Amino acid sequence: MEFISAEGLRELLNLDRDLSLLDVRETWEFELCHIQGSINIPMAEIVDKLDILDRSGETVVICHHGMRSLQVAAYLEIEGFKKVINLEGGIAAWASRIDSQMPQY
Repeated sequence: MEFISAEGLRELLNLDRDLSLLDVRETWEFELCHIQGSINIPMAEIVDKLDILDRSGETVVICHHGMRSLQVAAYLEIEGFKKVINLEGGIAAWASRIDSQMPQY
């Protein structure tokens, strides 16, 4: 598993890389704020929805502060995902350092 800072993710997104942004927060959290292009699959639903994710591409896993995403990223690796990246500091880091207009909670 790799780790990426909010700034590093912004750079990857600016390069227009083919990334899957997987937000594992609860639906209400995702509706409050999220990174454009993210898909929301709450952590509790990951096991049942693995088939909709691309195992061969790059997957950046996002949560509020980086702990749930760390657990999901580790699980994805066990399940054979090739390139899994955890967003350090989660959406909170993104909101505080990249998108100051994003609601925080």
